[in-house]
Amino acid sequence: MSREPVWTRRSFLKTAAAVAAAPTIIPARALGLGESVAPSERIAIGFLGLGGQGRANMHAFIRNQDAQVVALCEVDQDNLKRAVSDVKNRLGDGFQCQVTKDFREVIDRADVDAVMISTPDHWHVPMSVLAAQAGKDVICEKPTLTVAEGRVLCEAVQRYGIVYQTSTEDRSVPQYLRMAELVRNGRLGKLHAIHVGLPAGPGSPGDPTPAPVPAGLDWDLWLGPAPWAPYCPARVHFNFRWISDYSGGMLTDWGMHLLDTAQWGNDTEHTGPIEVEGVGKYHAGGLYDTAHQFELTYKYANGVTLTVKSTGPSIRFEGSDGWVGNKGWRAPVEASSQKILDSVIGPEETHLYTCPQGEHRNFLDCVKSRQDPYFPAEIGQRCNTICHIGNIAMQLRRKLRWAPDREQFLGDETANRLLSRAYREPWKL
Repeated sequence: MSREPVWTRRSFLKTAAAVAAAPTIIPARALGLGESVAPSERIAIGFLGLGGQGRANMHAFIRNQDAQVVALCEVDQDNLKRAVSDVKNRLGDGFQCQVTKDFREVIDRADVDAVMISTPDHWHVPMSVLAAQAGKDVICEKPTLTVAEGRVLCEAVQRYGIVYQTSTEDRSVPQYLRMAELVRNGRLGKLHAIHVGLPAGPGSPGDPTPAPVPAGLDWDLWLGPAPWAPYCPARVHFNFRWISDYSGGMLTDWGMHLLDTAQWGNDTEHTGPIEVEGVGKYHAGGLYDTAHQFELTYKYANGVTLTVKSTGPSIRFEGSDGWVGNKGWRAPVEASSQKILDSVIGPEETHLYTCPQGEHRNFLDCVKSRQDPYFPAEIGQRCNTICHIGNIAMQLRRKLRWAPDREQFLGDETANRLLSRAYREPWKL
């Protein structure tokens, strides 16, 4: 994202004097912290996007005594009022912080250490890159919108030296950690197949009838870099997920959860598949243009085959010596034998990076340590890419060969042109 000025990296925590100088900072007593956490140890966070998921993320941070809410940003004033009410109910009427509809006002503040981005998907990378340029650490909801912009994000994270967390809980969920560690430590023998089930998309095509923009909604800023389109209720809030201008459907929305576990167990989190093919079902007419049902097959260089179907949340790893998996989100782990279920991972074996308290706690710890969180930008990019190339394969209705090192399709320029999108002026990446 091109925008001036580009700030140098600030120190990751401000002095107590600097925090006290900002008139909109929440007093420690309003946070219920007392003197339990020194002012210099608190991480000042601005929250960008405060719909349902944004407010859930806000509450997750408030539960940590070293997280300090300093700004709330949302283009829909109804959502913003709900967020302010939520915080006051939790922290008391003495709560004070910046309240704005323009995320740039939050990013430009020198006293903001980090931002939590919970906007629609088409805003994830533009906001993250601008925050990185301003020296802010970033925790951002998944997914990206394209492969190309995800690569720009990874480069920005590295260039500006920020901490970046792709915000999902999966690597802190015991069931998924357990499965990945069993596979990585050879309990299934040689892995040969992974089967992932995801929820299906909406059953209706979405009503595209234009409607007056609600009072209190900045529609132009909601659209941002996406193409201009008339407002209608079916475009916004949870429904943006089904429209390709803003998201990639259920494949990107839920795929970023269970496909990450697939990558984790397959030990391919720094690379990706080399081939993809699949079919999707699309609504005829209406507003929603992403696949609401899908069946995809990916192949990896290590010989593993990954299938992805819209049959409901599930995952199963199959190897030469058995299988392990579950059916349902966070459902109990099942296996082909009790021996696999009871297997103990020894101290000298592979223990994967996790944080039982979740992605928000992991992010706070890493802001302090300057280490990568458990789902950093580069690993997130590889998982995002699986989703994006699957959508492209379904759109083109043909098998595609993929070079994960180059992030390009082999011998298919039509497919390569779909790896990026133009941004609406004045936004650019």
